[in-house]
Amino acid sequence: MKNKILFGILVWIFFAFPCLGAKNLDIVINEICWMGTNVSQNKEWIELYNNTKTLTILDGWKLISEDKSIEIELKGIISAEGFFLLERTDDNSVPKMPANQIYKGYLSNEGEKLSLIDESGKTTDEIDCPEGWFGGNNLTKSTLERIDSRLAGSDKDNWQESNASGGTPGQQNSKGQELILKDSISDIEVPSFFPLGVLINEILPSPEGPDSENEYIEIFNENNFEVDLSDWSLSDLEGTTKTFKFPKGTKIEAKKFIVFFRPRTKIVLNNSGDGLKFLRPDGKIADQVHYKNSPKGESFNRIGNDWMWSKNLTPGSENVFSEPETQALKESENKTEDKERTPVSINKNELLGTLFSETSDKSSNKEIPKSFIFIFLAALGIAFFSAILILVFKRRFLSKNSKS
Repeated sequence: MKNKILFGILVWIFFAFPCLGAKNLDIVINEICWMGTNVSQNKEWIELYNNTKTLTILDGWKLISEDKSIEIELKGIISAEGFFLLERTDDNSVPKMPANQIYKGYLSNEGEKLSLIDESGKTTDEIDCPEGWFGGNNLTKSTLERIDSRLAGSDKDNWQESNASGGTPGQQNSKGQELILKDSISDIEVPSFFPLGVLINEILPSPEGPDSENEYIEIFNENNFEVDLSDWSLSDLEGTTKTFKFPKGTKIEAKKFIVFFRPRTKIVLNNSGDGLKFLRPDGKIADQVHYKNSPKGESFNRIGNDWMWSKNLTPGSENVFSEPETQALKESENKTEDKERTPVSINKNELLGTLFSETSDKSSNKEIPKSFIFIFLAALGIAFFSAILILVFKRRFLSKNSKS
């Protein structure tokens, strides 16, 4: 009897969870590069965004256009509050950013109706503009981006032209090109826009020569346009902190570097460990880095989202690593790729196994969402009381039969 009750609980939970489905606007269409890029008009891409604080398995989801020029069977995982990048034909539509999925098909420059459909067949989001896209620019290659991911995609006013040429794939959308009208039509103010992609790229805390002369900080602009760094600033985090404000007129060209040495910034990078913040004029952090125990004569270099010490100092140019360093980097990337591949194979059976595993395992740092725990307890309670009712009914039934 106990086995039957346990089996009933498992069956109930298995079928109850899929029925919950995704709510509208949990996963949304966030940015559309319908015009392609300067390299090719065929280099189209579409970005999805997860509004929730839990990862979502997209297996069984679809992204389709009304004219069937786009029919994508989605596969993989979109992380909590994360992005999912779809690139057309190959993985070269967005340089230096791997696609989450490659698709075939095309987007009409005249507009489309796109629908995002979950595994239960419910449309969770859509953008309907068959008479012309709500925004984007084929001349400047500025993408169409959503203003608020929590508001309806069918609302024309919730879309805008990106303020960044080429868009912001895998990143927060720009502030767009909205204009604020003042007292007269001719008096127009364009809101300040601080682009992403201007980053701390290399720092040298412990040079071979005197620290006071040879320490440096390198900034890199990974965008394909020039950025004005007037009033941006750098600030260290440990000991006697110092803030260096970039002078008016400081600019960094597209794909170029700019280097500041300690005599100019007055920032002291402590050899025992320190941190550095790169701040926009509005006070928000554009980038930051932390390090411990800097090796003598080695600089700390950005490699994608990671950092590595290197004996090859490259102020003002692309970071270079020796063969042993490159090998260590490849091994690290391979381990990361293995970890990233593991979740993709998750299915419902594995999720059920995870559900009944020891959730108190101290070796895991992941927290089970409260909503998940609530649903589980509710399902368990319903199944338990259902089993009791069945037992009561069965006993009464058998009792009546025996009397008769």
